[in-house]
Amino acid sequence: MLIYLQMIESEEDRSKFEQLYLKYRSLMLRVAMRILHNEQDAEDAVHQAFLSILNNLDKISSIDCLQTKSYIVVIVERKSIDLIRSQKKVVNLDGEAEIGVEIPMPGDSPLADALTKLPPRYREALQLRFFIGYSINEVAGVLGIEYGAAQRLILRAKDALEKRLKEDAT
Repeated sequence: MLIYLQMIESEEDRSKFEQLYLKYRSLMLRVAMRILHNEQDAEDAVHQAFLSILNNLDKISSIDCLQTKSYIVVIVERKSIDLIRSQKKVVNLDGEAEIGVEIPMPGDSPLADALTKLPPRYREALQLRFFIGYSINEVAGVLGIEYGAAQRLILRAKDALEKRLKEDAT
């Protein structure tokens, strides 16, 4: 953490970053491990996420709120996926690509293809609920909607995904 703190000029930002680090580091590692299944890669992704957070520290107004938690989770997920993508691009001298952890990318599976065809709001709701594991109440908080609206949104998203999967199967 000292390395990060040395990169910050103001004492107020140092304090904010230190609080973020202490509060969310273990969550960030869990999220990265869920995607990467490798402790070293997860630590790399968390490190990259903290560097990104440092560059965007002014976007975080409150340490202990659902929006901040969601923001941090999304950053870690993206950094983890970026790490997977960079590992996929490694080429052996034999010319064969080394493949890291597989995640469904568009074209890889019918589910991945169907998800990419959904409206962004539906994808976001499904990801928050089923990939990150948020409760419906937490999804509502992140999206800034009422609990009942979040329930309906998730139901509609699931229905749209099912419909898209059936359409693609025929």
